[in-house]
Amino acid sequence: MRHILIAILLSAITNALPASAQDGPKGATLLIIRHAEKPLIDRGLSSSGNERAKAYERYFRTFSVNSKPLHIDKIFAAADSSESQRPRLTVAPLAKAMSLQTDTSFGNNQIPQFAEEIRSRQKNKTVLICWRHHELPGLIRALGANPESLLPGGKWPDDTFDWVIQLTYDKDGRLIPSGTKRISEHLLRSDSK
Repeated sequence: MRHILIAILLSAITNALPASAQDGPKGATLLIIRHAEKPLIDRGLSSSGNERAKAYERYFRTFSVNSKPLHIDKIFAAADSSESQRPRLTVAPLAKAMSLQTDTSFGNNQIPQFAEEIRSRQKNKTVLICWRHHELPGLIRALGANPESLLPGGKWPDDTFDWVIQLTYDKDGRLIPSGTKRISEHLLRSDSK
């Protein structure tokens, strides 16, 4: 019953968006994560962050939707900045294990261009996106979803590292309500239950 109510709610929210905002990558599934844990000082990852990055290799290699395994076709990470290399470092072990290049062509201030890249060139693909958490609500919105329906208060909490936002689009590029959700990873002992 709860799943039905959530699906109805997501459908209503999705249908309330302007048509242009619903135009997503046709037949694609997007998996969106934030970068892994950061150290007090440094542009890299903390020991927990490195542990999460390594755990992603197993997690995403066996990721499934409705009991169907998904194969990741493309990995994107926010471009390195003077303060952080964390998005790229978070997906590096998975990219290496899957023999994929991580595309870091887009930075935080290029979300509209990045969303257009996803819409126009990632049709019928499964795409993993790793970004900085403060920018994720805007990215989710640019990809046609409502961040308020997926994140508490429409924001990704500062201390939460263990979520995957799944956005699944039909053959016309419209979000599928049952395929639009927030998933808790439960990869590390410190993850939320």
